[in-house]
Amino acid sequence: MTSFDTDAASFANLGLAPPIVAALVAVGYESPSPIQAATIPVLLGGHDLIGQAQTGTGKTAAFALPFLSMLEVARREPQLLVLVPTRELAIQVAEAFQKYATHLPGLHVLPIYGGQSYTPQLNALRRGTHVIVGTPGRVMDHLERGTLSLDTLRFVVLDEADEMLQMGFVDAIDQILGRAPAERQVALFSATLPTPIRRIAQKHLRQPREITIRAKTATATNIRQRYWLVSGLHKLDALTRILEVEPFDAMLVFARTKQATVELVEKLEARGFSAAALNGDIVQAQRERTVAALKAGNIDIVVATDVAARGLDVERITHVVNFDVPHDSESYVHRIGRTGRAGRSGEAILFVAPRERNMLRIIERATRQPIEPMILPTAQDVDKRRAAKFKSEIAAAVGTPEAESYRVVIEEFVRENDADLLQIAAGLAALAHGRKALVTAKKGGDEGAQGGEAVYRVEVGRRHGLQPGNLVGALAHEGDLHGSEINGIDIRDDHTLVRLPANLKPQTLAHLRGIVVRGQRLEIGRLPPRRGRK
Repeated sequence: MTSFDTDAASFANLGLAPPIVAALVAVGYESPSPIQAATIPVLLGGHDLIGQAQTGTGKTAAFALPFLSMLEVARREPQLLVLVPTRELAIQVAEAFQKYATHLPGLHVLPIYGGQSYTPQLNALRRGTHVIVGTPGRVMDHLERGTLSLDTLRFVVLDEADEMLQMGFVDAIDQILGRAPAERQVALFSATLPTPIRRIAQKHLRQPREITIRAKTATATNIRQRYWLVSGLHKLDALTRILEVEPFDAMLVFARTKQATVELVEKLEARGFSAAALNGDIVQAQRERTVAALKAGNIDIVVATDVAARGLDVERITHVVNFDVPHDSESYVHRIGRTGRAGRSGEAILFVAPRERNMLRIIERATRQPIEPMILPTAQDVDKRRAAKFKSEIAAAVGTPEAESYRVVIEEFVRENDADLLQIAAGLAALAHGRKALVTAKKGGDEGAQGGEAVYRVEVGRRHGLQPGNLVGALAHEGDLHGSEINGIDIRDDHTLVRLPANLKPQTLAHLRGIVVRGQRLEIGRLPPRRGRK
């Protein structure tokens, strides 16, 4: 048995097929987790395997990547079977396979599970599929009906075997493995290895290699952990509000890809924040300058990838923001460990899209700590903070030699123009801030003045798979709307209602009508006011 607790250098060194490595680069995977570094070479070497690892350690990629590297796409027949305990996990694992196979054109993945009609599963099986991810009960149903044959199977994975044991699937697993070809490779993954699972391994695995991963899941108690469920606002707008309102010394923001770090820094700088990127493409000399500037307080915001932030030890980092959800719970622990150093308290904030809630639960289970929901600062909070900061700047400037040097000029201006001192002060403040308004929130709350809004209907709804973020993204990018102008999203079965500015230009509406979201044209239209609607 081998135990691993360190990461390998990179996926490229593990022997994976080039299309798989290309897909990993595209989704931002830079370095394998311990379970991946230990498992991938073993499976590529053709060995059976018993992997003992917790959920959230990255084990799906640990078996998906090597087996995808060995599949023969030209043969459109079942070559890999993954058995999982639940419908939810079947969908999740199938989606992961599809993500890793984006550079393998023609590869088909089919999730099969109970509670779903047989018809789409039967149609997909008739057309031919390379990878089947299924629950033991539904797989047995297909075997007994004769709608699934395992004769062409080359690889089998038992994922979360102990969970399948608790759900009473051991007999089904035994029968399924008994129907698989004698010459096949089997990988068994389980958080624990109770006796019945050991028996399955002894009966169906051949001289398996055993790998145990000690998960690094301890998180410091001096770090407050919060999450924001992405809705309404873009993540960039949410981050901007946090930066303006939340008191912090230095902040480390995590993005998933190298390109994302650069783009986020550019967007933050465009909004007036000083930030720098750290990623694998940054040369060592530049990295050292960035870290030195962060330590010295010359910059307060660094946007980094997981790999680039490893070993970063800067005591003044008070906040870690997970702008993109990490790939696994261990990465999350590594990330938030960059704050709360030297006995200080720290803040960790996680942005979670609705479809990423499962990873939130995995992280909470792995760290054994609840992550509390975060109430995002409102636009009014931002304005109050800006006003307070501006007052402090005025107080600090009054009476300084620099201020006195302007006094004579202003006195002359007052005499010559009979001007009001308050108006002059306001004009000077606007000049000093690039003529940008200090207060941005609309009167009446974060959702805008009621008189300035109208209800619009778009012809995309729940049945089309619409999520709030889909609509916000389309309206913001195509309609040139700010996130705070998009409110009250009410997703119905076949359409959605949303509150937008009442004065949308006709050409904007005409453009938005033709925008396609979730395969449907928006066909947006303004609803007439009705009695009682505010």
